[in-house]
Amino acid sequence: MLRRAKTLITAVVLLVGIAVGAAFLPVPYLVASPGISLNTIGDDADGDPVIRIDGRESYRHDGDLAMVTVQYAGGPGRRMDILTVISAWLSPTQAVLPEAALFPPDRSAEEVSESQTMAMDDSQTAAVAAALGEMGVEYDLRPVVAAVTEDAPAQGRLKAGDVLLEVDGEKVADKGEAAERVGDREPGDPVELTVERDGERTGVEVTTEDDGEGGAVVGIMIADDPDFPFDVDFRIENVGGPSAGLMFALGIMDRLDPEGLTGGADVAGTGTIDAEGKVGGVSGVAQKMVSARDEGAEYFLVPAESCPQTFDSAAAGDMEVLKVEELDGALTALEAIKSGEGLSDLPRCEPGA
Repeated sequence: MLRRAKTLITAVVLLVGIAVGAAFLPVPYLVASPGISLNTIGDDADGDPVIRIDGRESYRHDGDLAMVTVQYAGGPGRRMDILTVISAWLSPTQAVLPEAALFPPDRSAEEVSESQTMAMDDSQTAAVAAALGEMGVEYDLRPVVAAVTEDAPAQGRLKAGDVLLEVDGEKVADKGEAAERVGDREPGDPVELTVERDGERTGVEVTTEDDGEGGAVVGIMIADDPDFPFDVDFRIENVGGPSAGLMFALGIMDRLDPEGLTGGADVAGTGTIDAEGKVGGVSGVAQKMVSARDEGAEYFLVPAESCPQTFDSAAAGDMEVLKVEELDGALTALEAIKSGEGLSDLPRCEPGA
């Protein structure tokens, strides 16, 4: 009996030890928490405008047009233990998601960080284009080499960042026209390209090849780079991703509008935006709503695609949550907020939508 008791005690001690050890083993999950809130029509920590406009008269107004973020904990090299993850899962303001949702297994943490930075830069460019387009301010598009395919005819002849000025001596206005002019020949025929590189014009002759469908290509990806009539500078640090695009566009328009957009109201929001003003869905909306609520926002703008993430009254608090699909719809909402008329008619998210 004594031997059995000792064996049982030893087994229990081992099981407890294993359980305790397992509780502190790192697990491949991320914890999403409410992040920072930054007023796009206000100042940064150094007292400089978050959005600065040079070359065009701009204005300062009361109120907030706040971008809100999500803060992630965990990930490769800094995984959390299961107890921390369970605690976050039980929290009403946090969310738990697989590590692969943000860090795909085929990409390094550095590559993910770089792509998030690029997405932020692209969202700022798209926001300027959308804002200017909505205001009727004209700007030019320049076809730019975005990438050169490995072992393609253009490799070593062209490089990313080259601005395509002419094809066979004729000016090209955008990427569609540039691609059409290059393809207007038999595969194997040469094409003469004039590019701007590091501020200088240079001519490059490239022999085309077959694209597999009988078309002529040189092996480059072309993107339209907008050439705006004035400079818009964003002072944003340690934030990545495209989800602030909507609030950037509204912030730019507020800075260019003599009367402002909010009438002094505190408005927050999230959503991607493209150059045509379409607002796209984002993740982490519940956590962003908590940030907005805690900063005193009265209204929260959310993309229609992200409506399913908003059905949490605790996250919303007393905020009015308004659904938007286009930049124009966001402006309609701000006009109603500013005037106090038509608020009840603005679209909201509905369960099942």
